[in-house]
Amino acid sequence: MAAQRFVEQLNAQIGNELAAHNQYLACAIHYDALTMPQTAALFYGQALEEREHAMMMVQYLLDTDAAVEIPAVPASVSSFDGVVAPVELALEQEKRVSDQIFALVKTAREEDDYASEQFMQWFVKEQVEEVATMSDLLTIVQRNEDRINDIENYVAREQGGEAADPTAPRAAGA
Repeated sequence: MAAQRFVEQLNAQIGNELAAHNQYLACAIHYDALTMPQTAALFYGQALEEREHAMMMVQYLLDTDAAVEIPAVPASVSSFDGVVAPVELALEQEKRVSDQIFALVKTAREEDDYASEQFMQWFVKEQVEEVATMSDLLTIVQRNEDRINDIENYVAREQGGEAADPTAPRAAGA
């Protein structure tokens, strides 16, 4: 059984992941409206990934006989100026989510909840990758702000195509 304090924080994190899903969806729609299909697809994919993270957390709570509570999520920013602002927002979001994940690991450790700490290790690895991806993308978008085709070519060349991670936790409903 997961420690109660961890369960409460993980339920809150489910809301954070769903909010990240919605925010990435808003970014994708912005790029879709700019006729940037590669960048839109990247952000649609990120949205689905965040939803899957939430469902992994739901499954963990179900597996540990803990109560699952889906919290309300705040409205997303859905209006952006240009091509840089959504990526800046995405990088800030990934850094914030990293801090949230690290806090969950800390709570599990403080509660001697070894199973929950182990569960969170995959998310720690994932956040390192997510911050690096958005940081690199921000550099490219800033450098090529007026050359949308160069941004699209970078995204098409560098993003996606990764196989499913066999070490990822199981997601509820999958």
